[in-house]
Amino acid sequence: MSAIFWHQQNGAQLRALPSKFGSWWIAAQLFIRWSKLAVWQRLFEKVKDRDFVLGMVFLNGTTIRAHHKATEAAQKGATRIVRRLAAFGTRGLRCVAADGHDSALSFMLSPGQAHELPSAYTLLDDLPHPPIYVVCDRGYASHKFREYLWNRGSRPVVPSRKNDPEVACPKWAYRHRHLVENLSARLKEWRTVATRYEKTAASFFSVILIAATADYINV
Repeated sequence: MSAIFWHQQNGAQLRALPSKFGSWWIAAQLFIRWSKLAVWQRLFEKVKDRDFVLGMVFLNGTTIRAHHKATEAAQKGATRIVRRLAAFGTRGLRCVAADGHDSALSFMLSPGQAHELPSAYTLLDDLPHPPIYVVCDRGYASHKFREYLWNRGSRPVVPSRKNDPEVACPKWAYRHRHLVENLSARLKEWRTVATRYEKTAASFFSVILIAATADYINV
């Protein structure tokens, strides 16, 4: 575990793992095996297991350009399974839902060319109950999305686009949107999150989960 965390934080090659952590090959195999078994997902769910008071939930999408090494899995010579795992492309869009304590609630990966709005429905459906306010930037401005939030009992805090009619958007609530930006910045302090060295979507998603788990523990 310490070897995996050290590698993900520093972004160094596993072969450069300090000898005090033991065999780099064992650490690599453990990371892959636990990714396939969803162990990292369960660990993240375990550390965030607490009574949520979902007064505000913030949604944000971040595009992370893949390192050139990560695109090798999508080349012609790769097997169909490997290409499918790398299908979210050279630009991975990471969408995150955060609470009012700027802690992660859930994540999604989608192709870099995709819009973040479709992921918002899944992220909100994963929450234990609807929040009072859902705060997003203009990228989520949609009449259908606002109706969806109202029908769920949540108040949308989404400013309208410049060419759209004005809609109600409480400024006092929107001012707190920096909290989800702070979360994204902390997660990107992990080198393997910021650079996306991992070749498959499953592995990269595990890296994000590890970073979010450590963020909970540090808090």
